[in-house]
Amino acid sequence: MSAQGAPYASGPRPPGQEHSSEGANPLRRTSDRIESWCGRVLLFVLALGLPVASVSAGLAAYESSTRIVQAQSAERHALTARVVSDAEGDGARGGAKEVRQRAQVRWTGTDGKERTGIARVEAGATGGATVRVWVGPDGTLRSPPMTADNATATGWLVGGMTAVVVTAGAFGARAGMRRLLDRSRAARWDAEWDLVEPVWTGRFRR
Repeated sequence: MSAQGAPYASGPRPPGQEHSSEGANPLRRTSDRIESWCGRVLLFVLALGLPVASVSAGLAAYESSTRIVQAQSAERHALTARVVSDAEGDGARGGAKEVRQRAQVRWTGTDGKERTGIARVEAGATGGATVRVWVGPDGTLRSPPMTADNATATGWLVGGMTAVVVTAGAFGARAGMRRLLDRSRAARWDAEWDLVEPVWTGRFRR
């Protein structure tokens, strides 16, 4: 095939392109390269930092909750109390039905003294019914201690929230970077158009 039939004529490359790689886009701006590299860095940080941050935060929350479980389990103990008055009042609701209500209960402490207090009991509990209550070192009513399941759930929750925050931060950083680059591109476009526009419109005035 002759040289005339070749799709592209051979010859020196345009100035500034002598050392460019094959397939490089001559229209690609510096801001485009910055955006591309920053996107790769953020992707790398997200891929590496997301699991590390999530696991670290989840484990820290789990260990902290486990210590609370151990402390509460050591200082609180369960006793059997008797309901003094019928359960009524503002109880915790499960769906449309109240599952726990406040009622006055009486129990005998470890020191042998009889005590009374207000505790949450099953809805509809009547006077004379026996319920389980938790008391602290001072003999007063306390809420039930946290369980190992609570600690595990807390660890998963914190780890998941950390993953969401890290992901949102990475996408937010990318969006902010792109907005700044777009502003820079628009400013350069306006500056270049101010130079080209008089010449361009002058062609139609002749």
